[in-house]
Amino acid sequence: MPHLTIEYSANLAGFPEAQVLTALNQAVTASPEIADEADLKSRCVVHGSYAIGTAPQERAFVHAQLRLLSGRTPEAKQDFSERIAAVLRRLVPRPAGVLVQLSVEIVDMDRPSYTKERL
Repeated sequence: MPHLTIEYSANLAGFPEAQVLTALNQAVTASPEIADEADLKSRCVVHGSYAIGTAPQERAFVHAQLRLLSGRTPEAKQDFSERIAAVLRRLVPRPAGVLVQLSVEIVDMDRPSYTKERL
């Protein structure tokens, strides 16, 4: 906990995965809600098969999902969302003629059923 997944469409050529992950890890772990930076697991997933709407317009997407153990306040969740969005706004490519949609989702994980071990 937490788990951060960045999904993006393959038409965002040159998406700087390593730079995005480094910046996001720094932004998320700077939150007072994160006790141990080693708890954050982040990853990027590129989608080669996707559809965005129905118009024949060139479109792309980046979606971030941060999964946290339940119990955070709405204000803490909003802070995480803003931290993540700020990094993505700064680093996501914006190809000419392509509408890029950016979204961030904060998801509660059920605390009683979550299991984690350090081996």
